[in-house]
Amino acid sequence: MFCEKMKWVHVFYVSILVSPIFAEWNTRDYVRREHSLTKPYQGSGMSVPYWDFLGSTIVTSNYVRLTPDLQSKSGAIWNTVPCHTRNWELQVQFKVHGRGKDLFGDGFAIWYVRDRMHPGPVFGSKDYFTGLAIILDTYSNHNGAHNHQHPYISAMISNGTLHYDHDRDGTHTQISGCEAKFRNYNHDTHISIMYRDDVLTVSTDLDGKNAWKECLRVENVQLPTGYYFGASATTGDLSDNHDIIAVKMYELDLLETQNKDEDRSNIIPSAASFEAPRERVEDTKPAMSGVKTFLYMMGVAIIIIVLVVLGIMWYQKRQEHSRKRLY
Repeated sequence: MFCEKMKWVHVFYVSILVSPIFAEWNTRDYVRREHSLTKPYQGSGMSVPYWDFLGSTIVTSNYVRLTPDLQSKSGAIWNTVPCHTRNWELQVQFKVHGRGKDLFGDGFAIWYVRDRMHPGPVFGSKDYFTGLAIILDTYSNHNGAHNHQHPYISAMISNGTLHYDHDRDGTHTQISGCEAKFRNYNHDTHISIMYRDDVLTVSTDLDGKNAWKECLRVENVQLPTGYYFGASATTGDLSDNHDIIAVKMYELDLLETQNKDEDRSNIIPSAASFEAPRERVEDTKPAMSGVKTFLYMMGVAIIIIVLVVLGIMWYQKRQEHSRKRLY
């Protein structure tokens, strides 16, 4: 009898310990390895499982560098497996850094698109794309119409007919955006892109506090299944290191209102609304540092001294010339 009671007590405690584990395993909010990139990156040889590379991209033990801090570089990383998950979240750990203090560029983009491995002018990837682009723009080209500071994060949905206009910083085709100072941090920086029940939400963790801050949220966004994840970056006359540290893709549960049998593979990417074009407001010019201010003031002082000396010499010669005329 005593042994029987001990047996049931043992079963009770085991069930308490195991049930949370099964509860966690039963959820569908889990990482999909085939769409993720984590350390150590390399598989057999120099290949990286599930990912292809383009351009200037290099793989190290600590990061995947899309571009170095050099002019006129372009690189990309593309997932080899199409995503057939309807609700998903893509979390990207990244680092954008370089020697530039006041001027730097150009930025990078995170993609969910139909066509992969196509280099082009839109932050290292093709224009007139079909799908979603999340653009992290570090450089204002001072040509476009915008009323925000840089760096800036924006979302663009294209059905293959929209052109990303660099001269306007993409403001006429973006569906939403936010200012985000993500350059030259010593701690990790993250961005989350969530697509669930036709709602696109982009959040950031830039302060190293392990807390998401919402950047944008757009409803009535139509994205099909079967597209590819990727990231690309480019530099021009200005440059930065654009590093991808990790990519984690989470499959999210379907909501009760969603039809699990619906075929969404043939949906045309679209958004119900775009942000209205805005009047341009110039970016605030960065204040000069103490050294630059000192050099500037010293240059002005030297010019003034030279002008004064030349003025005195001219006056003395004029006086001397006048005396000669008197004699």
